Amino acid sequence: MRLSRAPDIFNSDQGSQFTSEAFTSVLKEHGVMISMDGRGRAFDNIFVERLWRSVKYEDIYIRDYSSMEEARKGIKRYFEFYNNDRPHQSMENKTPKEVYENQLAIAA
Repeated sequence: MRLSRAPDIFNSDQGSQFTSEAFTSVLKEHGVMISMDGRGRAFDNIFVERLWRSVKYEDIYIRDYSSMEEARKGIKRYFEFYNNDRPHQSMENKTPKEVYENQLAIAA
C-alpha cells in the first residue's frame, strides 16, 4: 500500500492468512473496509479465476509486457476483444456484448 493508493474495500475468502490480526490490522490502519466471502463459497471465484486464466494465457504470457503502462494498454485492448469480439463457448459462441445486448432487448 506504500506504492499506491489504498483500496476502499478488500475482499477475500476466510483463509487464515486473510483473517489474522497481522493482516487485518494493516487494512484497518489504512481505512480499508474488509469484506469476506462466507465459508464454503469457493465456487464463487470460478468465473473470475477462469477469466484471469484467459487473460494470462491469451494475452499477458504471449506479449510479455515490458512496463506497467504497456501492460495497462494491452490488457485494456484484450478486454475490449474479450467482451466485444471473442466468442465464448459457455455463451453458445456469442460474445458477452451480444448476450448483454440481447438481455437489454428482452427487458425492454
